[in-house]
Amino acid sequence: MNKLFINNYLLLLIRIFLAFIFIYAGIEKISNPSAFSDAVNNYKLLPLHFVNIFAIILPWTELVAGILLLFGILVKENSFIISSLIIIFMIAIGISLIRGLNIDCGCFGTSAGSKIGLLKLGENLFLVVLGFILMKYDSRFLSISSS
Repeated sequence: MNKLFINNYLLLLIRIFLAFIFIYAGIEKISNPSAFSDAVNNYKLLPLHFVNIFAIILPWTELVAGILLLFGILVKENSFIISSLIIIFMIAIGISLIRGLNIDCGCFGTSAGSKIGLLKLGENLFLVVLGFILMKYDSRFLSISSS
């Protein structure tokens, strides 16, 4: 199994896939901060005065981590950031499911409009696994970073 994950092309594909997901998600949220703030507020997990701050910081974090990942800059570190964000999203979705909320996930701002649920948890788990693969095996192929 290790031999599969040391394939430079597979690692590059994983890196590009995760990067584009987070670049797209960040851009969509940045383009409509009010709608994303409403999506964050729907989870009812943050005090109201933190919702807007979170809704402003999160998309920029996603965008920057995605861009750095795309260009192969600090791949392990940015994979950690992305994986951590996804785990936080999974926790928020899980809590909301337990509480019986039927809300849009807010994953891609307002463009996707998909509801939270077990499928969304499965998608996020898949993305976390990809992030962990990049953290463990790195991806320096076609990277602009020399380290």
